Amino acid sequence: MRVVVALGGNALLKRGEPMTADVQRRNIRIAAEAMAPVAREHQLVISHGNGPQVGLLALQGAAYRPDEAYPLDVLGAETEGMIGYMIEQELGNLLPFEVPFATLLTMVEVDGDDPAFGDPTKFVGPVYGAAEAERIAAEKGWVFKPDGASWRRVVPSPAPKRIFEIRPIRWLLDQGTIVICAGGGGIPTMYQSAMHQSAMHQPAMHQPGKERRLVGVEAVIDKDLCSELLARELGADLLIMATDAEAVFLGWGTPDARAIHRASPDAMDRYSFPAGSMGPKVDAACRFATATGRTAAIGALADIPAIVRGEKGTLIDNAFTTTSWHG
Repeated sequence: MRVVVALGGNALLKRGEPMTADVQRRNIRIAAEAMAPVAREHQLVISHGNGPQVGLLALQGAAYRPDEAYPLDVLGAETEGMIGYMIEQELGNLLPFEVPFATLLTMVEVDGDDPAFGDPTKFVGPVYGAAEAERIAAEKGWVFKPDGASWRRVVPSPAPKRIFEIRPIRWLLDQGTIVICAGGGGIPTMYQSAMHQSAMHQPAMHQPGKERRLVGVEAVIDKDLCSELLARELGADLLIMATDAEAVFLGWGTPDARAIHRASPDAMDRYSFPAGSMGPKVDAACRFATATGRTAAIGALADIPAIVRGEKGTLIDNAFTTTSWHG
């Protein structure tokens, strides 16, 4: 099978952990151990989150003057290289030497008129107390929103429209390569008209005509929606969104909590899930299953091999006529 695995942010950095290279490598080693059995039997494509890493680089960039700070699209490109390198190394240590890897910087087109630009919602970076968040917001002009009992920076999260590197990704898969791509939802880019070019910071490329050029965008694309688009355009047989929960639960955190094992997209649409956690994953899974007629799954990182076998996680597929439950 062709399997796309989207690693949640917990696969790289758990809440409250120090944002050090050693901590990230240790977590990626755990993720690699879960993915290695899949890589031995199937074609594997890996995407990943990058929220904490982008936030860390933005904080490091605070040492520069405001006009010298690197924009989010450039920071996203940096994290794709950093995280991809660690995944390649740790997974490569578990697989035969002959298995080839490739990490691709992946540009993703968004629409400049997307309403997300008027309502920043995507969390990036570490958590802050209220007073510190207020101070940083005043200094840098950042927008903060509550994340549990703390505060985090939020940035626009426009929908992905097109993955520019989809053709080389397909070619690499056909050559038996494990591909790491679309990290953090991809590098956000959009076509800018010629009259606005002077305000942008990147050179022209992929020009469909003389009056437009591709430029970077100060935003973060939702990783799950981008992974769904990636899986759909690659003709993946299975899309797995790995997180810190063993399945999608109804009544999470209550004595009546129940874990969904199998359900159709229509059945999942009857329920409501938190927008800040499980909601985007369920939405992406339902989109993939509806559009392709194939299976999308949500489950724990350690359960990835069992999810591929259909034994664990929440599996969403049009073929499921009744909803079944774990336990």
